[in-house]
Amino acid sequence: MRAPKYLQNVLLGASALAVAGAYFTPERQQTGPVLTAAVTFVSGTSRTPDSLASSSNAVAAVTKAALDAFTGAVRPLSRPQALENAFRSYFAYKTSHPDEVRKPYLYFVDYGLPNTTPRGYVFDMESLKVVDGPFMVAHGRGSAERGGIPTRFSNASGSNATSLGLYVAKATYDFRGKSAGQAYRSIGLRLKGVSTGFNDNALARGVVAHGAPYVAPNRAGRSEGCPAMEPARAKELLPKLADGGMVFLFAPDENWMARDPWITASAD
Repeated sequence: MRAPKYLQNVLLGASALAVAGAYFTPERQQTGPVLTAAVTFVSGTSRTPDSLASSSNAVAAVTKAALDAFTGAVRPLSRPQALENAFRSYFAYKTSHPDEVRKPYLYFVDYGLPNTTPRGYVFDMESLKVVDGPFMVAHGRGSAERGGIPTRFSNASGSNATSLGLYVAKATYDFRGKSAGQAYRSIGLRLKGVSTGFNDNALARGVVAHGAPYVAPNRAGRSEGCPAMEPARAKELLPKLADGGMVFLFAPDENWMARDPWITASAD
């Protein structure tokens, strides 16, 4: 029995991407149309077992392409799989929810690194370029007693802890906070957590990306769970992410990595 035309297209797209992925290097910049085509191939399929397998193959191919492009442009991370988990989750979610992911930007933070190390990046996932990074990012004060490396993560209200996983960037707004007893204002970016059980309480908790005076070029203070950055950088980057970009907060937490729905759903 001949496969339906849509399934033939997906299989062809996945095969083409698997071959093309081997040729992506940091020097090549004309990769945007390939990644866009990949998502088009995958998002048009129905959810039959065969089409799901084809979708997985295509996600694996574009993930490899992104890894090949960015690995040489990113400083050593806390775990080798950090970028792979981020990119795989990004493409898997974009495949399933193309209407929500309307911008190509991904804000990535490696919380396996200390707060004295630049650990944030913004990637353009179509052109495969680093938009900015590495730069300092705060973690929640409920995730570590002082500075250093956060070790506790929570989705619970009142925890003041960082929540790991994948987020969709929503609207920007006028953020108001306090630092060392002094009020300040900055741009804020609302985040919808989509890693069920790990960060899906983010909107209710008020976990957002924002600028903060306690984040400096050489050190990041602690937030109430928000991936805060320097105010000037927030003013430049957060509007790019707003209304359709994505955020991925990583840490070498075995429980989370084994159970996050977007890491496990798209795993080989």
